[in-house]
Amino acid sequence: MTDSCPCLILAPLQGVTDVVFRQTYVRHFTGIDQAMAPFISTMSSRRLKPSRLKDVDPELNKALPVVPQILGNQPDDFIYLGDYLFDMGYAQVNWNLGCPHSKIAKKMRGSGLLSHPDKIDAFLARVIPAMKPALSVKIRLGRKSKEEIRDLIQMFNSHKLDEIILHPRTGEQMYTGVADVDAFERAMSDCIHPMVYNGDIVDTASWERIRLRFPGINRFMIGRGILSNPFLPEQIKGVNIDYQNTEAQVRERLKNFHADLFNRYKQVFSGPGHLIGRMKGFWGYLGPSFENSKKPLKKLLKSNSEQDYLDRVCEFWEMKLRFCPGPK
Repeated sequence: MTDSCPCLILAPLQGVTDVVFRQTYVRHFTGIDQAMAPFISTMSSRRLKPSRLKDVDPELNKALPVVPQILGNQPDDFIYLGDYLFDMGYAQVNWNLGCPHSKIAKKMRGSGLLSHPDKIDAFLARVIPAMKPALSVKIRLGRKSKEEIRDLIQMFNSHKLDEIILHPRTGEQMYTGVADVDAFERAMSDCIHPMVYNGDIVDTASWERIRLRFPGINRFMIGRGILSNPFLPEQIKGVNIDYQNTEAQVRERLKNFHADLFNRYKQVFSGPGHLIGRMKGFWGYLGPSFENSKKPLKKLLKSNSEQDYLDRVCEFWEMKLRFCPGPK
């Protein structure tokens, strides 16, 4: 590798990896070097809602460096938001060209633009010279076909970009199938920009395969792998690995992390419905990493009040299920 210590980046997952999650995570775990914030959508007529920027308030993001991500397809609105973020203290912003969800893609945002390199080309030609912060892009292999990446890389090579973060699936694949590392390698060989690998790093074995496959890359983005196994960055970096021999210690750290996250979300959300909904999302990733967790997890996810939820969580911990994340 280009450096003995890789840079690990927490991926932006809308509705999951917000500032509360990021703040709480770094109080309980180490190994993450940077995070990309979930996207902020542009608004028409160069408008802004302060509430949309709270997630990237520099005062709330001192514990972990963060890069704001923007979702949009109108150059002037994008420049306005990018410049606002620059004035907040952010020297780089990221353009979301990877969101796979059809509701967004149909509006020619996220991965919906990947089938139209000409539109991306015109957008970048307008935005990059006019915007204060530097720009990176987060992309997929294409919207419908992995072959789209060829024209995309050729187009990106004609623009000044800080880096390209590539998740080697198409938008229509969502998260099904496997990440196409061969396609990533071809794209990397054609690209003049620094590249970040993103996709299917879920345990130390998958990490080692990617590390050996791409020794020239030193920046890696991980999302679902961290949510299902918060210890993964520590495992990758060989930090604080004593927990591997003590199941009780594993559960205690996870239990403390959950309690801290719950209490901090309770201060943020106005009603129990939003609070419990957010925590169910948390368990949707973490829960399946425990052996024989299907029935107790199903019961937990059916809870419909704060007390019911806390009772189900208490029952879950009392079962002392073995934590065994990774491919099933």
